[in-house]
Amino acid sequence: MNIRNCKSCGRIFNYVAGACLCQPCREKMEIKFNEVKEYIRANPGVGIPEVSEECDVEASQIRQWLREDRLEITENSPIFLNCESCGAPIRSGRYCDKCKLEMTNGFKNVLKGNQPTGHVAPPRNKTDGSGAKMRFL
Repeated sequence: MNIRNCKSCGRIFNYVAGACLCQPCREKMEIKFNEVKEYIRANPGVGIPEVSEECDVEASQIRQWLREDRLEITENSPIFLNCESCGAPIRSGRYCDKCKLEMTNGFKNVLKGNQPTGHVAPPRNKTDGSGAKMRFL
């Protein structure tokens, strides 16, 4: 068992995966997420500070949801994120489409390079004519 303390309330819980939050705090966070999502839907073009204040959620949490692709910034919004690789403006996530494509192609090339080629080594020539072979125990 992997026991940890909840980041929010400090209670001890059995950690499985994801954010280091106990189940009750996860449920509260999901309720807050839905509240933020509905507020943004009702008020298009609103900024992170206003959403943070109106919904009583930390601005850093809203940015995290944007980075996780759970929220997306509208096209006409003055707010934008930067691609972590090239710095281009993006609406959600961590990387722009160009950098995602480059990473995908890079991973594919690495995987292709690790596949066996089917090349078989040629047999060795016997040069001394004795036919003696070394044996290992």
